[in-house]
Amino acid sequence: MTNNRRTSKRVTIADVAREAGLSPTTVSHSLNDIGQVDPRTRQHVKDVAARLKYRPSVRAQRLRTGRSHAIALLSSMPAAVSAGESQLGFFTELAMGLARRALLSGYVLVLAPPMDQCDPLSLMDIDGAILLEPAPDDLIAQELDERAVPYVTVGGEPGPNNIDLQHAAAADLLLSHLYASGARHPGLILGASGRASQRSFHERYLAAAQAQGFTPVVAMAAEEEGEAAGQQAAARLLAEHPKLDALCVPIDTFASGALHAIEAAGLSVPGDLLLTTRHDGVRARMCHPPLTAVNLHLDAVSSAAVQRLLQILGHEIKDPLLDLPVPDLVARLSTGA
Repeated sequence: MTNNRRTSKRVTIADVAREAGLSPTTVSHSLNDIGQVDPRTRQHVKDVAARLKYRPSVRAQRLRTGRSHAIALLSSMPAAVSAGESQLGFFTELAMGLARRALLSGYVLVLAPPMDQCDPLSLMDIDGAILLEPAPDDLIAQELDERAVPYVTVGGEPGPNNIDLQHAAAADLLLSHLYASGARHPGLILGASGRASQRSFHERYLAAAQAQGFTPVVAMAAEEEGEAAGQQAAARLLAEHPKLDALCVPIDTFASGALHAIEAAGLSVPGDLLLTTRHDGVRARMCHPPLTAVNLHLDAVSSAAVQRLLQILGHEIKDPLLDLPVPDLVARLSTGA
C-alpha cells in the first residue's frame, strides 16, 4: 500500500534566519516578541516566516528558553462560592476569556480549580499566574512569592500588578439602583474573608446609609459554606429586621441562597423584597426571578490580566489595554425591571 501523503522537511529557525539574512537569535526574538529588535526588522522576520510557512516547535521552545509557556489561574476562594455545584461560577467564566487571550499570545492556561486540601503550585510547571480576588494574607499569594513565580491579581489590592474590578463602582451602581427602585431599608450580606471586593461593598454601603438616612443592617457569611451560608444569613436578617425591603448580596452564591430564605419566609421577590448581586453570570441569569447584577466586562479584564502578566514575563505588548470599561448595571426582575 502506497502512502501518498507528501512529506517535507520542517522549516526551522535557521531556515528563516538564512532567508531573512539575520542571525537565529534575532529571528527568535522577533518571532517571540522579546528582546530589543527594531520593529521593521521584527515585521520582516514575521513576513519571511509566514512565506516559508514556519511553524514553531513548542517542545523546542521550552527546551531552548527553559519556559513552560503555561500560566495558571488560581484562587483561594472556596469552590462553593467561586464555581458552585454547576462549576459555572465567576472563576470558570473568567477562565474562558483568559484561556482564549493566553492562547493567542502563545501560552496555555492551566486551570487550577479551588481545592481546600491541596497546594496546586507543587503540581504545576508554569511561568506565571493570575490570582483571582486574593484574601488578606492569601496563602497562594505567599506561595507564589516564595517560589518567585510572577503573578498578577484580579480584583485584589490596588497596585501596578492588579487588574481593577472596580468594586466601588459596582457597589454604587447596585445601591443607587435599589434606592431608585424604592428600597429604603436595604440590607447587605458579605463574605467573611475580608477580600477587597467585600470590604469595598461594605464601605460604599455604609456611605449610602449615611447619605440616605437608613440604619445599616449587615450580615457576614462563611465562603466555604456556599449557598447554605447565604440562606442562613438572609433568614437571620429577615427575622431580626422585619422592615428590610431589599438585600444587596455581592457573592452570587449567597444571593441564590438569600432567595431561598426569602421564599421560605413566605415573601416574594420583587414584591416584598428587592434583591441584587454583583456578577452578571449564569447564576444571576438562571435564578427565579433573574437577579439584577453588574456587567464586569470580563473579556476586557481577561485581556488586561494576560497582557500585564506577559509584560512582567518580558514580552512587548502592542496596543496594551490601559483603561477598562466601567461596570454596567444589568437590571432584571429581582428589582422590578
